[in-house]
Amino acid sequence: MKLESLKPAKGSVKANDRVGRGHGSGGGGTAKRGHKGAKSRSGYSQKRGFEGGQMPLQRRVPKFGFKNINRVEYKAINLDTIQALFDKTGISNIDLGVLYNNGLIAKSDLVKVLGRGELSASVNLRANAFSASAIAAIEKVGGTATVDATLNRESAVVEATVTEAVVEAKPKSAKKKVEGDDLKLIEGIGPKIADLLINAGIVTFADLAATTAQKVSEILDAAGPKFAMHTPTTWPAQAELARDGKWNELKELQDKLNAGKAE
Repeated sequence: MKLESLKPAKGSVKANDRVGRGHGSGGGGTAKRGHKGAKSRSGYSQKRGFEGGQMPLQRRVPKFGFKNINRVEYKAINLDTIQALFDKTGISNIDLGVLYNNGLIAKSDLVKVLGRGELSASVNLRANAFSASAIAAIEKVGGTATVDATLNRESAVVEATVTEAVVEAKPKSAKKKVEGDDLKLIEGIGPKIADLLINAGIVTFADLAATTAQKVSEILDAAGPKFAMHTPTTWPAQAELARDGKWNELKELQDKLNAGKAE
């Protein structure tokens, strides 16, 4: 083998056609482009759906209706579902977090409560929207219906019922469930701050309402700078409204707040 004898494999190299060089090139007078039409012009590019100039298919078939880009789609939760949830868990303060934790909605769902079924439990419902019949049925049994779009996935996590045999085998280090109000309904209080307050003996709305803002600040300061930055000046007032069941007034107050602080 010599260098001058090296050459590409047969068929691996193909010479380009030199079109547009007259009759002698073998392409005729049109240089292999055919006669007239778009394909014989330079820069031709076929558009998607092009059918040679006739009416394309997407314009020939009929269209029905339209898609409303402003439509708001809700996940419907009826009163019979709320009653079944109350019978199962005993939770009276039901919000989007409770519905999510019990597998009734997805975290991205907007929830509208509708009036199908019977409701005998007095519950405080917080959802994105309510029908008029649902509001009437809820208030008839002493409950409240509050428009609230907040999804707190850690609110009222329901633990499974434990049998006696499992209770006996349960390790001593298991965390005891604290019975009390959902302090996270107070604007400015998240899951970690709620745990701090519970550990300090503030378990219910009444406990928080009876605690001064200065005392709450001392609890936050003791937990470190991450918690000391919060301003609890309105928390006792919010807790007092929640304790008395004045949810509409609480909602009006929270609308004027920014992370629990007066704007």
